[in-house]
Amino acid sequence: MNKTIFITGASAGMGKATAKLFQSKGWNVIATMRNPEKETELNLLENVTLLPLDVTNLEQIISTAEKAVSLHNIDVVFNNAGYGLMGALEALTDEQVLKEINTNLLGVIRVTKAFIPHLREKKSGLFISTTSMGGFIGFPLHSIYHATKFGIEGWSESMSFELGLHNIGIKTIAPGATATDFTSRSLDKSHHIAYQELEDKLFGMTDNMMDQAIHPDKIAEIVFEAATDGKDQLRYLIGEDTKAMYTRRTELGSEDFRKEIRQQFLS
Repeated sequence: MNKTIFITGASAGMGKATAKLFQSKGWNVIATMRNPEKETELNLLENVTLLPLDVTNLEQIISTAEKAVSLHNIDVVFNNAGYGLMGALEALTDEQVLKEINTNLLGVIRVTKAFIPHLREKKSGLFISTTSMGGFIGFPLHSIYHATKFGIEGWSESMSFELGLHNIGIKTIAPGATATDFTSRSLDKSHHIAYQELEDKLFGMTDNMMDQAIHPDKIAEIVFEAATDGKDQLRYLIGEDTKAMYTRRTELGSEDFRKEIRQQFLS
């Protein structure tokens, strides 16, 4: 019997690439997005079901999860929906802060919670969530984004114990810079005159990072690996930039690494 993956944020980038790869490997795919009626590619593929899902809408999370479970036995839930928020905390509105936390952190927690009873009943399954190198390294002007991604990393580590009781796995996928429309469509930038010099430097560096960005197809391959390798492994680092920074932080220790980052951006 074909296995089934449920994907949030499947309208573009990593989500769409993952949907296509799993479909090509013979899986059933439930691809969710805010506006499935606008989708022009995934709707043409066999064994792909499109469902509407805004991960900030708790009622829709519950109803879409119920619908998904009524269609297939779910084997993997891929929490991928999210977006970036850049700017000094002073520059951000309360609405921006709430939207970021509701999408990147609460959305993941609520979607996961909606599927736990189903996976617990069948005593198998796996949750995978997209974090980033920003789940273990803090950069300037990303404080709320980091709050969500650090949050998912810590939450996942803790969840591994209670889910493990029922033979359910949980993993995170931590890519570095990704060649998607993340910086245009999925990035919210706010400016503040008191931080302009840092903004100019950081936003310029972000553009340079995108030149060496990893293609979403490569990330989809790691998602497939995490979904099928059977390993008791929490975090999958993706991209040379992520691996290098993780190694550097481990070698230096978090305090000296933070000072190195400060020197890089603030000197």
